[in-house]
Amino acid sequence: MRKKLMISSLLLLTSLSVAAQKLTVEKTTVDVGRTGWKKPITAVFEFRVKGSRKVRIERVQPDCSCTVVDYPKGDLSDRFQIKMTYDAAQLGHFDKQAAIKTNASPEPIYICMRGQVLEHYIDLSANYPVEMGDLRLNTNDLEFDDANKGDQLVQELLIYNNGKRVYHPNLMHLPSYLSAKTVPEALQPGQEGKIIIQLNSSKLRDFGLTQTSVYLAGNPGDKVRQDHEIGLSVVLLPPFNAHVQNPPAISLSKESLNMLFEGKSKKTETIDVTNTGRSELRITSLQMFTRGLKISLGKSRLRPGETTKLKVTALRNELKKVRTRPRILMITNDPLKAKVTIDITAQ
Repeated sequence: MRKKLMISSLLLLTSLSVAAQKLTVEKTTVDVGRTGWKKPITAVFEFRVKGSRKVRIERVQPDCSCTVVDYPKGDLSDRFQIKMTYDAAQLGHFDKQAAIKTNASPEPIYICMRGQVLEHYIDLSANYPVEMGDLRLNTNDLEFDDANKGDQLVQELLIYNNGKRVYHPNLMHLPSYLSAKTVPEALQPGQEGKIIIQLNSSKLRDFGLTQTSVYLAGNPGDKVRQDHEIGLSVVLLPPFNAHVQNPPAISLSKESLNMLFEGKSKKTETIDVTNTGRSELRITSLQMFTRGLKISLGKSRLRPGETTKLKVTALRNELKKVRTRPRILMITNDPLKAKVTIDITAQ
């Protein structure tokens, strides 16, 4: 009787452990859009493991030899991806499935990729690499460099409708110093357009770097989506007299840094900052374009001939998350170098 009780308890614990495993997929069906004949196209499926035990993929069975499924081997935890590629050897619409069998459940998870193969297809992914739903953009990061107070500067965000319906693209959460206009207002399927963004620099309060985020909407009234974020930065230069006598002059021992982590979580480099001019050098602003960096400056005011040190620390895990180039911005009273940008390469 005691032996039977022990066996029953073990079976119960095993059942609870299996039940504690939970494997979810963000989207079981991915529409990959259009591609050309014999131009393979890939769908990416985002999975997540919930529970205390690790998950192992035991078997993957696509419904057609025309698809190849790439999946991680071994024990899995947290998040992982499965990629499904269709060879696009037949024209027309396609709907391909695969069964994913794991140790997390007796039932497989079915994933599906849909799309269309066209005989004459122009791949615009090189010109529009950023995908936001059915809309594709040339970039998700805009910069207004070297703006002076009172300037009216313009940037263009190129946009392409890769969907099957008409969209009216617009930007949401524009700050007071920005305005935007979409041309054309209605974007037909397969049509290219642009969003013209104008900066009114007189409405900026501070010199140096100002950053914000705006959000692309497919149609007026759409809700803000974090995956539709577009970063925007402005560098506003202070006024200065280019004909000042005995001006200061900034000189850097390095104007860019190549930082190798070599397995470490952070890396620190030092730059010498020297005033080679004839009057006091003032560094009025020291800012970073991205997170993932820590900076410290020994002195912000340098007499002629004086040197101070700029210490730069790169954080590996934080830099992995940034989407723009890591840079440091310095605003000075040097009339020839009012703006100094230090580029950071970290690997």
